[in-house]
Amino acid sequence: MVTTAAVVADRVSLQLTFLLFLGVVVVTLFSVLLTAPHRDEIDEFYLGNRTMTPLRNGLAMCGDYVSVATLLGSTGLVALTGYDGLLYLCGTAVAWMMVLLLIAEPLRNAGRFTLGDTVALRMPARQRSVRLAVSLCTLAVATLYLVAQLVGSVALLTQFTGEPSAATKTLCVVVIGTIVIVYAALGGMPGATFIQIVKAVMLVAGVGVTAVMVLHRYHWNIGALLTAAADHSGMGTRFLEPGLRYGAGTTSTLDFFSLQLAIVLGLAALPHVMMRLLAPRSSSVLRTSVVWATGLVGFVCLAAGVLGLGATAVVGRETIARTDHTGDAAVLLLAHALGGGLLTALLSCLAFVTLLAVAAGLTLAAASSLAHDLYGEVIRKGRADQSEELLVARLAAAVIGVLGMPLALVSWGANSATLAFLAFAIAASALLPTLVYTLFWRRFTATGALLSLCGGLLCSILLVVFSPVVSSTPNSLYPSADFAWFPLQNPGIVSIPAGFLLGWLGTVLSRPEVPGVYEDFEIRALVGAE
Repeated sequence: MVTTAAVVADRVSLQLTFLLFLGVVVVTLFSVLLTAPHRDEIDEFYLGNRTMTPLRNGLAMCGDYVSVATLLGSTGLVALTGYDGLLYLCGTAVAWMMVLLLIAEPLRNAGRFTLGDTVALRMPARQRSVRLAVSLCTLAVATLYLVAQLVGSVALLTQFTGEPSAATKTLCVVVIGTIVIVYAALGGMPGATFIQIVKAVMLVAGVGVTAVMVLHRYHWNIGALLTAAADHSGMGTRFLEPGLRYGAGTTSTLDFFSLQLAIVLGLAALPHVMMRLLAPRSSSVLRTSVVWATGLVGFVCLAAGVLGLGATAVVGRETIARTDHTGDAAVLLLAHALGGGLLTALLSCLAFVTLLAVAAGLTLAAASSLAHDLYGEVIRKGRADQSEELLVARLAAAVIGVLGMPLALVSWGANSATLAFLAFAIAASALLPTLVYTLFWRRFTATGALLSLCGGLLCSILLVVFSPVVSSTPNSLYPSADFAWFPLQNPGIVSIPAGFLLGWLGTVLSRPEVPGVYEDFEIRALVGAE
């Protein structure tokens, strides 16, 4: 990466970014301490204030979902690849439709705190083994996504300082990781919700204002914006046609389909998103909240597309690629061209806050699963009191945060988006089949759940290990090695059907569960337990 301090941000914008970020952190930490649960009640720590309005719930859901990969990565993808980048953004927006139409209401009605609660309600005879498998998959997804956020924090730092030293990388990861631990361990769901709402409001306002500045520059003429983007792309009209990144060949087409499949199906099974779906006090509030979240995410994706095209039109594709070959610098370059150091500082601060908010939600989701499913139900067999489980949840949040720090440093050099997409693939391959079968298949058994969970997890990881992500290409983790026999970078097109197939196979080869359990579960999933 070329040193970008002189291009993206001058010393003033760097100082402004630091001051703004410090101010937001101080305010949010103080607010987290005020909103944190003051009683030893796990309901409040896991679910937070259940009296929030649908708009606030929708903002929190939007905050949970939209990561820095959308703000920087997706915008950069549009800036570098045009049509293909816009097509990628469609999957990000459409993913919420599956949550709204299929998962949200029955999961909220049947669940309590975690996915493990929902599955255990269906399979009471073998609930501990199923909870253990759910905890393992939840930890894998949350840790990968958390590491992606921490790696992204260092990558964002390089936009100002160039390639940082080892000490600077370590300091950045430790500071961000420590703040995340405080948010999750002390604030619980109330604190995480406050941060997500603040982040979502800042995000919608930030990308909205910048998109308005881009459109105003071209007199609100979308055709003029597209023409300018094509003219400054160095590729002419090819920039507005498919094939620059995806669709150039069979392998890239399958890779794109695999990635979109993981994004669209994986969202519904992300642990922190599922926890958020369990939080509203009623099904009607949940439905309206998801509609708000869908609209907000759609607006952010639309604005990201405008920003990506605007970056190419204003800055030029060649400059963006020369500054950062991944395109992550596109938004900051655009901000510097449109508004100078102040706008650059505002969007940079927004990116850091986005990292913090998503990482806090992930840490809380993983800690809740470990404390409630693994410790409370598997190890203590339901005999742990609320204060004991709450203490374990806080300690688990600290452990997960501390674990994520060295993993992020070891993973430096890996593409943060690749780590995030692997987390989506595992969620879609292991957790989603189990969730869908649990909610809608009467015959589903614990054996099917275990095969789906463990098989989907192992299949996803093995395919990635033997893919170009790890070896055989210049951008691989080990470019000098060559043991990649799986040609795609995202395993979803294989691992997701495998997860569903294993769940079906385990079920048909095992004995049915206790009679009458599904009937009671179905009634609860339809009408809820208020």
